[in-house]
Parts: sequence; C-alpha cells; structure tokens
Amino acid sequence: MTPDTTLAPQTNRYSRPLTSDQPVSRQARVLDGLSDIRRYFHRNTRPIYFVSATAFNLLGMDEWIRNFTFINSIDSFDGQHPNVFVPPPIEHEPFTSIEDINNYLLSHPAVAELVGDRGAGGKALFLMFDEMTEHLCRSLGLEVAFPPAALRSKVDDKMETTRIGNRAGVQSVPNVLGRVDSYAALRELARPLGDDLVIQTAYGDSGQTTFFVSNEADFKKYADQIISAPEVKVMKRIRCRGAALEACATRHGTIVGPLMTELVGFPELTPYRGGWCGNEVFAGAFDAGIRARAREAAFSFGEELRAMGYKGYFELDFLVDLDSGEVYLGECNPRITGASSMTNLAAFAHADAPLVLFHLLEWMGVEYNLDVDSLNARWADPDNIDSWSQLVIKFTDDQIDRITHAPPSGLWELVPGGGIRYVRPQTHRRTVQYENRAFFLRISGAGDYRYKGAELGILVSPGRFMDDEFNLTERAKAWIDGIRSQYAGAPLVPEAPEPSLDPHDFKLL
Repeated sequence: MTPDTTLAPQTNRYSRPLTSDQPVSRQARVLDGLSDIRRYFHRNTRPIYFVSATAFNLLGMDEWIRNFTFINSIDSFDGQHPNVFVPPPIEHEPFTSIEDINNYLLSHPAVAELVGDRGAGGKALFLMFDEMTEHLCRSLGLEVAFPPAALRSKVDDKMETTRIGNRAGVQSVPNVLGRVDSYAALRELARPLGDDLVIQTAYGDSGQTTFFVSNEADFKKYADQIISAPEVKVMKRIRCRGAALEACATRHGTIVGPLMTELVGFPELTPYRGGWCGNEVFAGAFDAGIRARAREAAFSFGEELRAMGYKGYFELDFLVDLDSGEVYLGECNPRITGASSMTNLAAFAHADAPLVLFHLLEWMGVEYNLDVDSLNARWADPDNIDSWSQLVIKFTDDQIDRITHAPPSGLWELVPGGGIRYVRPQTHRRTVQYENRAFFLRISGAGDYRYKGAELGILVSPGRFMDDEFNLTERAKAWIDGIRSQYAGAPLVPEAPEPSLDPHDFKLL
C-alpha cells in the first residue's frame, strides 16, 4: 500500500505528553542558578499554554519550554506551526476585547478536549484576562499564571500607575488627576500646566485614549470620552521620545530588560496619532544616562509592585523630554506585551534565559536561586544587546473591504530595484541574518475584512528602522510598501449589509 504523504496541519491536537524523558528523581530540588533554570524548562512536563488571538507575543518560547502550546484564534501559519492549535471556528458573540477572544477559546469544545488530553496541572498565559477567564481556567483545571485579574486591572489603570510611580519615587510628566465635566473645569484643573495639554483616560490603547487639547475646539472633538470618564490624567505637553522597557517582579527582586525605542504615530503604519507601531532594541538606544535612569525607575517601580502583591511580567513606557533630558514614567502594562518577542528573543536572553521563564518560575511551585543584581548588570551591558526592529503594520485607509490575497508568514527579502519576495516558511526571526531580509507574521489573511486600524501583520528585521532623528528609514519604508503590495482586497457586495465592526476599542497584540 502506498503511504499517504499528504501534509496534515501540524497542530499537536492529538499529541500526548512525552513519557520517555522524565526526571529520574521526583524529589523536589532547588534550582541553583541559570543552568538549572534552563534545564528545568527544557525538561518541563507540565502543559503550558499561551492563549491569545495570535502567537506573536511569545514566538519562539516553545523552543525554550517543553510542553508549550499556543492556542490561537488566528492561524498565522496556515496549520504548519508544530505547536500552534487553532480550533475550528464556532458561533460566538462579536468580540469587543481581547478578553472576549480568550474566553471564546477557553469555552471551545476542541480546546477543552486538547487540555484534557494533555493532562492536569497546566498553566495558562494571556495578554489580557478577566474574572470570566479565571473561571473558565478553573473549569478546565488550569491555573492562570498571572496575578489576579482585579489586581492586574488596578495596576493597568493609568491613574493608578501614576500613583504607584509616585510611591516608588518614579516621576511622571507634570500632571493633575481629576474629573473633567467641561472645558472650563479642565482649564481650572490644569491651570499650572499651561495651555497645551495631553489628556488620558484610564484604559485602552494609548493611541486611541490619548487626546491633545490646546483650545476649546480640540476639547469638543473628544468631549464625550473625556467627560464620561470618572477620572482623567491631564499632563503638560512636552517634546518627547517614547521608550519601552520590560521587566519581571520575582521573589528575588525585579529583573529589568534593556530600554527600547518606540515607533509612535507614523502615518505609514497606523491611522492613530500617538499610536504604538513598533520597537527597536539596540545598544545605543538613547544615551547611557537615560538608559541608567530608566532601569533604576523600572527596578523601583517593580519593587513597589511586589509590595502590592504583584508578581511577574510587566512593561513600562517612558517619555524622554527632549528639552530637559528628564525620563518620565508614561504608563504600565502589567502583562506580556507587543514588545515581548523583542525582549525574549534578544541575544542577552539567549545568553541567560528569556524573561518569560523568570515569570513562569513564580507559578511553577519550585524553589530557585538567582542573583538578580548580576543578571541586571549583564542585561544592561551594551555588548550583550544586539540590534533588531519590528514594525506593526495596520490598514490606514478609511474604508472597509475584504482581503482576497495576503502574504504568508515566513522569511521575506527586499528585491534590488524595488519590491519584496518570499523566501521560505519560518516560525520566528531566528534565521534572519541580513538587513535585506525580515520575518513577517501575518495577522489579517484572505477572507478577513480590512478596516481602518486593522492589523495586517508584524515585520521583524536586524538593524534599525528609524534614524537618529526618529524618522523612518528608507529601508523601513521599502518594507512597508512591499508588505502592503502583497495584499489585495475586493469591495463589499453593495447589497450586502456592511459588517458590524468596532475594532478601535481594544488591543489585539
């Protein structure tokens, strides 16, 4: 009989945990340093799941952690990623948040079967989750490997972030917190801050919940969002550059990653002024003094989080004042973030261990020793920081159509004379060795709707995508044009009702 050589989708839906490679001793032992920690995860026997819309944020972590599975609603790899499970679509209510997507996945019968097949004691990681997520995890026998949703939500509140920073001695841009119910009330509240103001509400993507107000006409544009908020943060407007830094609050102290630049508000990438659209990590990000102050601020903030009972992963956004050189706290994201793949796949992480491993250790029920001061010193050393950049490419046109063709995820190459070409499939950036090549992760595929603000995909390449003046490089623009050229869409059928889309109110990545 001729064997069937048809390639089946490479999900681990029917896989069973490995039984041929179990630790000889069942006696609990203390993990003594990084070598033990790496070995522990390479021989991990507990199922660990990253449940999210896509695998983007923790790409490559299945190569560090055995028994690691991505459970996603979007199949960026067309069934060919060995550790991505995408359940078949079933009817559901419209998604209004990433929490809705996660709860849909956890409620899916195929996910329940997968979790049951892979055994008890599993841990679940998320970008966002709520009390319903926690309930669904308990019903599946999973532990949420994050602090409780109520605590995470408290820390995520931009007003509370400011207060935490104040207690930790980490300064924010000059600001006032309070209720604003009219333009007159705003001017009275913000009198010490000058005429040019920035107003933020408590939650949401900073590009969509940050409002620039210099006069009453500006205020009227955003009055509904500002007045409906129980409290807002009103800041003095400064000339600044954005920076980001990921860290992890552990029992041994706060581990701090390197400072990254942020790509913000580029119209080639996002329709939102102030909207995050990428990152760069490189040894010379800002000057040594700014990097040191940001690291110190992150450590102090993490220690205050520990005092609140928070443990694990968090990210801080900083604003670097171009006039004074001050480093101000922007906001805190108490979770894995859109910058996490930059942190966890960097050279310093490969030399020691990815940051997410230290996060997981807080939930694995194992004792470990770790010299946090020594680790932080190595991760601050420019010699240990390689240079990478990522672009988050959104659909920027103010229209809706349906995608008829989309580029596959994998390795792509710039073509001399213009354009790009597909080189081969790949699951993350590991084989990208040259600056004329990049890894592309597709988010929106054929059959999906394109609408203003929809994520098309993420592109990652060695080197920088901005120059020293924080403008996009020609190489970055060539990649953006090249990826966009690989998409095609068709207008919606005129007699069909326009789809009910409300994509601007929650973060997908």
